[in-house]
Amino acid sequence: MLAGLLNKDRPLRDVPVSISLLVIIALVLQLLWHSQQKVEVAQAEDLPIPMSVDAYKMVSLNEPITMSKLLNLWLQAFDNQPGVSLSFHQLDYVRITQWLDTIMELDPRGSYPLLVAARVYGRISDKHKQRLMMDYIYKKFNEEPNRHWRWLAHAATIAKHSLKDMPLALEYARALNEKATAKNVPYWARDMHFILLEDMGEIETAKVLVGALLEGGEISDPYELRFLAEKIRELEEKSTK
Repeated sequence: MLAGLLNKDRPLRDVPVSISLLVIIALVLQLLWHSQQKVEVAQAEDLPIPMSVDAYKMVSLNEPITMSKLLNLWLQAFDNQPGVSLSFHQLDYVRITQWLDTIMELDPRGSYPLLVAARVYGRISDKHKQRLMMDYIYKKFNEEPNRHWRWLAHAATIAKHSLKDMPLALEYARALNEKATAKNVPYWARDMHFILLEDMGEIETAKVLVGALLEGGEISDPYELRFLAEKIRELEEKSTK
């Protein structure tokens, strides 16, 4: 019986009026406070300036290659921020090249930054930003032509088909022919400028250059010799027409 009396709830009318008023005032104040709060909207952060290479080496306890891979992942994921999804068009491409340079300095033998420049950041529809990426690839190619030739070949293709800039594509292709001289560079990359000259209507120029190569005796690869012989036949047919 005593337990029943202790568990019995008191009716609402037994609550003092002053307590009820305080509860109502507290609820009203809480509603007013919430109504005055600004709605927090997720905002995109700008790509920061990278630290020095030495700083990253120190942070990684002198494991620069590991740090370069982590920075690669971080940079590629930067367009997905908490509550915000950016397009590549919104990124600062000059700042991106600074990050790519930093990553390459941390791992000088790696080429992943150039792959990203060519096939990720270089594929957007913004021609100005595409040019920035192609210029960046050209700059790195000139530093080590025999190691980075494949990315300049890719840049020449983008210049031709996406940027519709044949003189730029020809500039890249000529650089490949003149500077990428290692035996591992395939003939299709070295001889791209002949095809571009042909596409530009420079038939006679292309024919003279191909003929000079065949007569020079410097080419020993049978596949390249066959390719050039076939190319000069095609050029001669076009010039007669």
